[in-house]
Amino acid sequence: MRLVHVAVPVPAIDALTYSVPEALPDPVIGARVLVPIGTRVVTGVVIRAGSDAAPEPQDPAPALKDVIDILDDTPFLPADVLSLTAWVAEYYACGAGEALSAAMPPRAWIESERHAQITQAGLTRAAGERGLRADILGGLLDGKPRRVDALAARSGAYPALARLERDGLIQVTRPLKGTASAFRTVRVATVTAQGHEEFGATGTRQLEALALLRGAPDGMDTTVLNARGITAATVKRLVDLGAVAITRRTIERDPFEQDAALPVVPRKAVTLTDEQTAAFTSLRAWADAGTFAVGLLHGVTGSGKTELYLRLADEVRRRGRGVLLLVPEIALTPSVAALFRGAFGERVAIQHSGLSDGERHDQWQRIRRGDVDVVVGTRSAAFAPVRSLGLIIVDEEHDGSYKQEESPRYHGRDISVVRGQQCGALVILGSATPSMESFQNAQTGRYRLVTLKRRVLDRPMAAVKIVDMREEYAAKGPDVILSAPLVAALGDRLERKEQAIVLLNRRGFATVIFCRQCAHTLECPNCSVTLTVHKAIRRARCHYCNYSMILPTTCANCAGPYLEQLGFGTERVEAEIAALYPGARIARVDRDTIRRRGAITGLLSRFASGQLDVLIGTQMIAKGHDFPRVTLVGVISADVSLGLADFRAGERTFQLLTQVSGRSGRGELAGEALVQTLYPTHYSIRHACQQDYGAFFDDEIDFRTRMRYPPMLAMINTIVKARTREGAIEDAGELVRALRSGGEPYKVLGPAPAPLSRLKGEYRAQFFMKGKNRAAMRKALVAALASRPDIRRRTIVDVDPISVL
Repeated sequence: MRLVHVAVPVPAIDALTYSVPEALPDPVIGARVLVPIGTRVVTGVVIRAGSDAAPEPQDPAPALKDVIDILDDTPFLPADVLSLTAWVAEYYACGAGEALSAAMPPRAWIESERHAQITQAGLTRAAGERGLRADILGGLLDGKPRRVDALAARSGAYPALARLERDGLIQVTRPLKGTASAFRTVRVATVTAQGHEEFGATGTRQLEALALLRGAPDGMDTTVLNARGITAATVKRLVDLGAVAITRRTIERDPFEQDAALPVVPRKAVTLTDEQTAAFTSLRAWADAGTFAVGLLHGVTGSGKTELYLRLADEVRRRGRGVLLLVPEIALTPSVAALFRGAFGERVAIQHSGLSDGERHDQWQRIRRGDVDVVVGTRSAAFAPVRSLGLIIVDEEHDGSYKQEESPRYHGRDISVVRGQQCGALVILGSATPSMESFQNAQTGRYRLVTLKRRVLDRPMAAVKIVDMREEYAAKGPDVILSAPLVAALGDRLERKEQAIVLLNRRGFATVIFCRQCAHTLECPNCSVTLTVHKAIRRARCHYCNYSMILPTTCANCAGPYLEQLGFGTERVEAEIAALYPGARIARVDRDTIRRRGAITGLLSRFASGQLDVLIGTQMIAKGHDFPRVTLVGVISADVSLGLADFRAGERTFQLLTQVSGRSGRGELAGEALVQTLYPTHYSIRHACQQDYGAFFDDEIDFRTRMRYPPMLAMINTIVKARTREGAIEDAGELVRALRSGGEPYKVLGPAPAPLSRLKGEYRAQFFMKGKNRAAMRKALVAALASRPDIRRRTIVDVDPISVL
């Protein structure tokens, strides 16, 4: 019996063993296969074969199911990517298929999809049915199959569908959805040898079509012919006459051609500073060694890290090895990709979720074929099948966006280091504000440290000033949003035709709606948070589950008309600045304004070209951008995250303030940053204003050491979800008791209600594991969860958490 071990995209299960029927060839490691699981058919990937795939002996031995089909003759995923996903599954305590799913491109999966179709008995009895059963049958009376999930959109429909199937009134089938190849093809018409001769075509359109096609040796898309008035009937007539042949041609969806917001930036000659030259000499020497190493490039904002990335990438690709560059935000991908495209031409591909599925698929296939040398993308690009990988660059390595929020909860920076180790590649982590983990590794010698302390052309760092909002509130009341110094500085920049950036890391118009009569607060019915006011669309919305409602005019509790709006977000800041400066050209960048594809790139391009005066936004405008005309940065509520129940609050605050201050003064004019805060003496704010990373690190590492937090210890955050608060606490408590069975090399804290105690309709309890031995902690947790699979399905395991909310 031929056996294979297959990873399937089903949460929290290990790879499954299947037998290969005699009619099928031996599948290769990394190939996609169709396999049954339960009543479904899904796509899996072969990770082991032959004797390596034999299951553990069991009594009685389980009956193995057969592989249905093999989709690939050669490995779909290369060996190094499979090795990385295996590490992710083990390290982040998730299923093999979950980890593998992160590496798969869009449209790579084929699976069964349940369809319902009315039977003859159903047609006969439909008129006599009532209620939900009658509604379902009524939607199927035309005899066409319908998707079960579409029919079951109403509450209670799934049991009704099951009863209708049991009663023989409907038939449920499971046809496959998807194809083995997801390339886009077009029909191309080409003139044959006979068509180049005079053979008696007399129709005007036939003659016109032949004339067009004779001038196109490579043929023409039939849709182009149709647009020129050459109908499908005319083309068919020419095919029947033997004058024209129709073939299928694969068309690659290139985001650089489809998106006007992805301009190619020509490579400019740049002379390195002495400091850059010394840094590049070290980096190049490490790359030349051709072995694994990790370098931390700690360069202040504006010190020219991107130029070093370009030069290092060029050195590596000249030696025949591939380059992978990760950036934290989709907003940064186009500008960085354009720089690399200008330097290396069409040998550059991009990978991020802002592309269409078709574009991501085609770019991924170009990478897999080896048609590119350089890949630029967000965290998922860490799995890109780059051939002979020699250099991995993680820009803004400190950024929390590198952490995946759904399973597998991997960190793009950390798996990049692992992939570099597996491939023998140089890994460069770049940041002006390195993460505590990376800088600690540099301090202990695990990473090599390269420092850039000065800006290019010796431009001075922005002068940062603290505005004590306690004084502003004392003078003008608690409703002040823009301090007097910030209002004056904005007016000064507008008068001098300079640009300004205003940061508030909170979107919306107001954060709370409450009733002055009964003190009732408008809260999300699904989550333990208040609804945020979005004035432009006149709705109150939850930013966690996306529930929304029309802004009320009376209190739902007492019917009183005395509703107040408190707090503020970027929408309110935009309204305040617009009211103060009616002639100013203002734009806002947050999730509400960039939903449409290309919106953020368009806004940032307009700002870069000087078409806007003031840019207001959340953290996505704080990092990586280079706007030479910006001479003022204003930070509103700089301490907004310091009150969170999260041990990384101080680190995040320092990084955000330092990064956004670095957007000012990057051109010939000096820059200034004004930081509004209620805690001017907090060490994270004080050190950020002084642009002193070293002093911040010393204070923060002292806090982490005393409180036994990462990077001094490893930590795992586990969240258990249930329908009731008591159920969540009880289930979490059962896991904790199993983990405290005695003598373990770790400590368990909790359980307790999570800070966000209810999310998307489910109550949440959490507990933490702390210790030096991360492997022992994972092993114990996985064993505890395996003993209670009912709890496992409702549990989130987050190894090395970035947020503990």
